[in-house]
Amino acid sequence: MVKAVVGEESHLKLAEDRLAQSAIPAQVGLVIGKLSSNLDRGFVFDLVPTPVNDAGVPACSLLEPSKDDKKKGSKSKSQATDSSSLVVDNDWVAEHARQVSRMLLGGMKVVGIYVWVGDSAFKNSTIMLCQTVKAVADAASLSDTDLDERILIHICYSPRRWTCRNCSLASNITSSNLRPCDFKMGKVLNSLQTFKCMYNFDLRLPIYKNASNVRTLTDVLRHVISIHAKELKSAKAVIDGNLVVNDEPCTSDGLHEVELLLPFMKNASTEGNQKEVTGVIAFSGSVCSYAYLNSKEPISQAVAQIKEDIILSLQSRLDIICDEADGDTGPSDAEIKEASDGMSTENPVSQLSIHLLRKTCNVSFPRRVFIPWLAGMLVCDYLQSSETLEVLKDHCKELLSMETTLDSLTILEPEVEAPTLIARSFWDVAAPLGPASSSSSNSSSPLETHRGETGAKTIKSANVNILLAAFFLLLSVIVGFVLLQSKHHNS
Repeated sequence: MVKAVVGEESHLKLAEDRLAQSAIPAQVGLVIGKLSSNLDRGFVFDLVPTPVNDAGVPACSLLEPSKDDKKKGSKSKSQATDSSSLVVDNDWVAEHARQVSRMLLGGMKVVGIYVWVGDSAFKNSTIMLCQTVKAVADAASLSDTDLDERILIHICYSPRRWTCRNCSLASNITSSNLRPCDFKMGKVLNSLQTFKCMYNFDLRLPIYKNASNVRTLTDVLRHVISIHAKELKSAKAVIDGNLVVNDEPCTSDGLHEVELLLPFMKNASTEGNQKEVTGVIAFSGSVCSYAYLNSKEPISQAVAQIKEDIILSLQSRLDIICDEADGDTGPSDAEIKEASDGMSTENPVSQLSIHLLRKTCNVSFPRRVFIPWLAGMLVCDYLQSSETLEVLKDHCKELLSMETTLDSLTILEPEVEAPTLIARSFWDVAAPLGPASSSSSNSSSPLETHRGETGAKTIKSANVNILLAAFFLLLSVIVGFVLLQSKHHNS
């Protein structure tokens, strides 16, 4: 349980000044930071306001007392003001949290919400705010071992003060879900240490006919990523050339290079009856990952954050492909090199049925790029092959309220090539086995074609050897018969 929260003073004061100058009666947004179960403390890096929705309506507003209440003589003006409350668009705030969480790296999370509102309106809206916190937690989870709590920061403008509450994520939302939490401002970002990992992977997985939970290409991808997430947990880590064997804090400064070593494991994907295989998935590429660790946390936490960031990055890229497919898409799944025979080309690649593919399907994932954010910390974004760097400026401005120009951004692009998935159907796999699959012979790889030619040459050579053996056998019989007759004639 988080007992105390420390906020980065320099950035929180800027946020407070921005809110005071805006003269708006209420605002809600996301709290970016981290909750450390090891230290029982929370750290706040910055506050990010939730933008207006597509209709231009703010994410929250004050609900004033009705006219009937104002007409009642028994209530004074101050009492009417005290009865105001907040109305929050929980779905929109949760969607903002979902998209922002994609841009955050290891050790950086959406840890709660903040609200800028008067004291009386806050007290009248605790249930509503708890529901908003719950929606944000569902949209942007912290990790597999997710804490059942988030924080709620209230910035009161009259009188001006900051308070923090720990919000329990219990199923039944009541006012008792909020508990006071110690809050202070200080230096947070200066004590963070940076870890970087360039992770290369090459995953291959057969697709079985009896896999009832694997139908579309999206299902297969999620299955592949979940399998690799379990394998990655057991990977050993080498940091700055030294194998991580203890749980002590990292004392050295600077950028720390991380290398992950996967254990030698029996490849379970090769098990099973070959007759049940309907296709093969090949998923390979490189993922650049960063993680930020508090100097008092154990170094094993940085390793766990790197591993989690790698998996979340792959999942985020898949979600982006699916989001675009659901939104618009026909040709954007144009990352697909060859569509499936017999299926409508209007279907997005993410919805293609893997069991009905007739040709090799090649999908290029979005590429991860990095943008400087706070005090040397980075955030990330994802670019499709058809997108330019200009979209980064729009994303940063809308989602993170970064007032900057594209020219001033120092964009890092360590991933030269995006991860790629190749789905080969049963027809491609079975093509070299016989002449029946003539429709797939043109889509066979050069390696497969070469193998087929080599087999034909081997058969021809074997036939010649049999003929030669028969000829020499017959010749030896004739020679033996002639010698026998000659011997008989001489006698």
